[in-house]
Amino acid sequence: MLYALLRHHARLGWWLARHGREGMPRNRLLAWLMLKEGKTADQIKRLFNGAKFAPATLKDQEHALLVKLQGCTIDHPGMPEDVRLECPSWAADPLRRRFREAFGQEMAALLTPAPLDLRVNPIRSTREAMLGALKDLGLRAEASAMAPYGIRVHERPSLVSLPMLRTGEVEIQDEGSQLVAMLVDARPGERVVDFCAGAGGKTLAIAAQMNNKGYVVACDVMEGRLKRGAERFRQAGLHNIETRLLASETDRWIKRHKGGFDRVLVDAPCSGTGTWRRNPDARWRAQEEQGLDKLVSLQGRILASAARLVKPGGRLVYATCSMLPAENEDQVAAFLAAHPAFRAMPLREAAPQLTNSAHPDYLSLTPARHDTDGFFAAIMQREAALLGGAAHSHSRSIS
Repeated sequence: MLYALLRHHARLGWWLARHGREGMPRNRLLAWLMLKEGKTADQIKRLFNGAKFAPATLKDQEHALLVKLQGCTIDHPGMPEDVRLECPSWAADPLRRRFREAFGQEMAALLTPAPLDLRVNPIRSTREAMLGALKDLGLRAEASAMAPYGIRVHERPSLVSLPMLRTGEVEIQDEGSQLVAMLVDARPGERVVDFCAGAGGKTLAIAAQMNNKGYVVACDVMEGRLKRGAERFRQAGLHNIETRLLASETDRWIKRHKGGFDRVLVDAPCSGTGTWRRNPDARWRAQEEQGLDKLVSLQGRILASAARLVKPGGRLVYATCSMLPAENEDQVAAFLAAHPAFRAMPLREAAPQLTNSAHPDYLSLTPARHDTDGFFAAIMQREAALLGGAAHSHSRSIS
């Protein structure tokens, strides 16, 4: 019920404000029971009876609120569109510019529960074997439409009931996130950095791509995340990963390893607009409202710093789980303008099998169009070093 309340946060607040009530949790619950679950005032009064495990009895003003809401539903023709679509004010204008006539459809898709996607760990199993194992558990599942190791489960099982999660044969990972890792195109024996690794979901996918051969560095500024990631790496049977705690995006380690890696992924901290259906509370956090410009500035600094690690001929992948152009296309354009040694690699060149992107050159996924989280990824290649007057591209160093 908590997630349901969060997905109706703005509308419940609108109704409460309409009747001069504060948006406190108890008022929201009362409004929810009346407006969405269709209970009567008497039914709610019986629920709020003050018994041992029941809410405290209704106050007079609370009962008066229920009387006012009697016969109403959660939506009202007088609601502003942003309220009806649960879109916070700080994101409404940029998302309207991004989606134009599809704005309503995309915002509505963000109000639906996210599906359960799994990524098969090819070190431990195959997609066919895992599909069979899920079927044996009585679960409906199918191969993902785009991700080569992805499985979509059409059920809501208890995760502790999935033995393949405990054995490291699969990981929970949205299909869009799997595609971002795929675009890194890490090969066995290469040197790779996951610059903002977090708890290591994409790191796992990258290391598995490399068949446990080569060298992957999972970097982050949060030690707790890296520790959780290290546990996941061991469980998945991946031994080619090192964790590296960074003091900041300009840590000295970066300068010492300048030009030392074939592939660098920057999964940048972002507003998370693409994950709202998975994290419905995220849209109402104050951070982005207070400082989207600061976030965009940080992304630029992170991208510029991480780019120093890319060797000549190497690949830099910039990704976010945002759908705001300021964090995506605009960020890439600014980076390319300031770093002429890099060129954008069109998606049709890097991954011609991905033909349904919402952007002609970059990976752009949305919930309504692709039934994934909202994701963005741009691939950039560093020009190969000049050697003997000729450019040698796609150079690789073996660890």
